[in-house]
Amino acid sequence: MGSRDAIPPGATYAVLGALLSYPDQPLLDALPEAQKLLSGERCLTRDARAGLDQFIDYCAQRDLFTLQENYVALFDRGRATSLYLFEHVHGESRDRGQAMVDLLRMYEEHGLHLGAGELPDYLPVFLEYLSRLPSAEARGLLAETGEILQSITSQLARRGSPFSFVVGALLPLAGVGKAEEPDTLNDDDAQSSPTPADYRALDAAWADEPVRFVGAATPAQAPIHFYDSRPGAASPAGRNATRENKS
Repeated sequence: MGSRDAIPPGATYAVLGALLSYPDQPLLDALPEAQKLLSGERCLTRDARAGLDQFIDYCAQRDLFTLQENYVALFDRGRATSLYLFEHVHGESRDRGQAMVDLLRMYEEHGLHLGAGELPDYLPVFLEYLSRLPSAEARGLLAETGEILQSITSQLARRGSPFSFVVGALLPLAGVGKAEEPDTLNDDDAQSSPTPADYRALDAAWADEPVRFVGAATPAQAPIHFYDSRPGAASPAGRNATRENKS
């Protein structure tokens, strides 16, 4: 990697998005470069950089299959830790189709074209989009997801997941304060079978009201605003078909 002058604006968002993506071998191969970039990023707090070092160490100490198993176990057990932003807004309601189209169109206007079946509310995709924007605009859009990111971070920290360090690194950038950190790391989710308490928590996660944010009385009345909301447009929740890679 070259000097800091050669690092493109917004690269931090792209790197954090990559770290939150379903693990593959190219990602593992790029970890040293990612760590080098993030260690020098002045926009990240010292605590955030230290947490990211722990996360990268976690990835480097495990084989790819274990990382993939853990990823599925962690992010496919209910809405609480979902990386699909609109699930935290509207759950599985029907009020999502047009807004998903609007968000996808906004991406394409900035040269970001998704693969077949990929949904634009997947957090790594959203971060890739932010990496293409001017800094002030990117931070403004990230701030609109701040409460969602804070909720995801808290849930990950309570599970002891190293992924809490990655989502948590976004919180100061979103203007919602310092991330909650896990007391102890429980970094191999796939090795522990769900308990009755896990199933109760899963049921509760899908039954709970979606996360409130941006001063909304209810999420349905004030949907997430990082898409081009036209009069009468619905607001989506969705799941990214990149999960098909996990099968």
